[in-house]
Amino acid sequence: MDGNDIPAGKCPVMHGSKTVAANPTSAWWPNALNLDILHQNDTKQNPMDADFDYREAVKSLDVPALKADLTALMTDSQDWWPADWGHYGGFMIRMAWHAAGTYRLADGRGGGNTGNQRFAPLNSWPDNVSLDKARRLLWPIKKKYGNALSWADLMILAGNVAYESMGLKTFGFGFGRADIWAPEKDIYWGAETEWLGPSDSRYDDVTIASTMENPLAAVQMGLIYVNPEGVNGVPDPLNSAHHVRETFARMAMNDEETVALTAGGHTVGKAHGAGRGEDIGAAPEGAGLEEQGMGWRNGTTANNGLGRHTMSSGIEGAWTTHPTKWDNGYFKLLFKYDWALKKSPAGAQQWEPIDIDPADMPVDVEDPSIRCMPIMTDADMAMKMDPAYRVISERFAADQDYFSETFARAWFKLTHRDMGPKARYIGPEVPAEDLIWQDPVPAGNTGYDVAAVKAHIAAAGLSQADMISTAWDAARTYRGSDLRGGVNGARIRLAPQKDWAGNEPARLAAVLAKLEPIAAATGASLADVIVLAGNMGVEAAAKAAGHDLTLAFTPGRGDATDAMTDAASFDVMEPLHDGFRNWLKKDYAVSAEELLLDRTQLMGLTAHEMTVLVGGMRVMGTNHGGTKHGVLTDRVGALTTDFFVNLTDMAYKWVPKGMNLYDMQDRKTGAVKWTATRVDLVFGSNSILRAYAEVYAQDDNAGKFVRDFGAAWTKMMNANFV
Repeated sequence: MDGNDIPAGKCPVMHGSKTVAANPTSAWWPNALNLDILHQNDTKQNPMDADFDYREAVKSLDVPALKADLTALMTDSQDWWPADWGHYGGFMIRMAWHAAGTYRLADGRGGGNTGNQRFAPLNSWPDNVSLDKARRLLWPIKKKYGNALSWADLMILAGNVAYESMGLKTFGFGFGRADIWAPEKDIYWGAETEWLGPSDSRYDDVTIASTMENPLAAVQMGLIYVNPEGVNGVPDPLNSAHHVRETFARMAMNDEETVALTAGGHTVGKAHGAGRGEDIGAAPEGAGLEEQGMGWRNGTTANNGLGRHTMSSGIEGAWTTHPTKWDNGYFKLLFKYDWALKKSPAGAQQWEPIDIDPADMPVDVEDPSIRCMPIMTDADMAMKMDPAYRVISERFAADQDYFSETFARAWFKLTHRDMGPKARYIGPEVPAEDLIWQDPVPAGNTGYDVAAVKAHIAAAGLSQADMISTAWDAARTYRGSDLRGGVNGARIRLAPQKDWAGNEPARLAAVLAKLEPIAAATGASLADVIVLAGNMGVEAAAKAAGHDLTLAFTPGRGDATDAMTDAASFDVMEPLHDGFRNWLKKDYAVSAEELLLDRTQLMGLTAHEMTVLVGGMRVMGTNHGGTKHGVLTDRVGALTTDFFVNLTDMAYKWVPKGMNLYDMQDRKTGAVKWTATRVDLVFGSNSILRAYAEVYAQDDNAGKFVRDFGAAWTKMMNANFV
């Protein structure tokens, strides 16, 4: 099964648009299309001044002073939440890891780029037990540096500094993550209603890791990665290896990066399972007011659940002899001893060494005179027992420097993958090296004659629809979730994008064959030429409708090469649908209109921008394959309001003709005037979308429609142009 062969009962995107929200409308009509995801993070939620720009504010940050404060914090503030061995390093690393580690490649959602760990559901996930305390320990630092330091940057930087304080030379750090101010509604974490329920519901066959539901990456609701006790809590390291490999691949990591991250994450800190799970109090979202946003109180255990009595995962123990030191102790213990299954004090399955030398045992977190048994999880044992993982582990065990360098790079990737291109990184520790997973794009030429390029395009003999469709297909890959894709780079001409069915490969090749020589002759990048051609098509369509429209254009986009393109990571970005061009690769269990919402949200568009773009694309004749569905006009090619005028015309009625097809019939004669899909009809059936459609159907808003279309179009053409 490849990444695009989604089983009929599985969803290729999030399911959020039809979930029952906490309002009567959704509760009474749960199947009504919910547009809330298009308006999350509204400006009214943001308490900052309207002119506040975090990316500018963070440039004033005193980074050395901040890092000094964070380094001091690692061994200070031991009063209300004492650290293991007097060092918060492992704690802060876990917080940063669990913020960044929710990222998944399929839709680019999750990750630490927004500070969303502060909000539900992440702040109360079972896998995030006690991370509320880590964030509270950081509060004095956040308070001190204020608006110049976002929570999102602070949480990730705390993990970086933690590693540095324990001896690792990190690869670098980029600031620039702006905070959100409310939970993200667009991320589908799974359909389960039970925390840590059986994994089976996420798979067609839980014994085949690759059948996990797309776009999920974790094996159970409430986990970041895999169950540390084994799949469904059943220890089997070789089986765990398959699931570790799949879940890390879905987070864009290869085998070497996976081993490095697993070992490097467990080189420091410990797991906590010294008590009983039933003694842990409610998660932050369910805790009493007096807890002030914290949760998981261990109030019935000795020492209030602190120190050696702390409970979180249920697994108990450190992985290495010196858990506050960056070293090679993980591999030393893993290969030096045979390991046997044991039970933690909390009853969790864990692996412990047989006949261990007491000198290899870590000391107690409170009393250094006491030695404690080290542990490994099922996933750790996979690093030794899976043949491919073992080869990598042995290489790391033999070369500490190589392990450290590989981990530092993998950690940097983990914590920066969702930030977009390197040009968005800010600060004195941004690495100079361009990394392929950053989707590098060289700077483009800005000194060419734009008018000359437009003259060449006009003489090329391309149809208006081809120019518009090609520019759109290049732009629609943009994802606001992780800032990947878009026109910049002109990767539409490279594998795998040039062969995607949604891009109509034969048509695309013919268009590019005419645009590429123009770029070569004029000094413009192909990316700029594609945008200019699309703009010219839209401007011509507006002219045909009787409106003068001049679209803003800024030169300077670059053209990426194959060597700059991680084709495998782009594979999962292949569009399986495009409601803007009225195309579905095949029928899915999810409705076409839900797919449209998902794509719209990923592209960073609002509901009214979606509305105006769909209506405009229809009348300009840009449907995939040239189909006539939804082209509700007799003036194809003109940027008119005909789509909205005719959709709302009560002289017609709509008659279902199949799962995704409808006829528009004259009410008097029964004659079929036009055909349409669900994506077309939703703009008349959904009350909110109809309200937008009616605006553009009004006699006085033809000019507004053209202006609004031009603004939304330009937004998409510039989406990844930093």
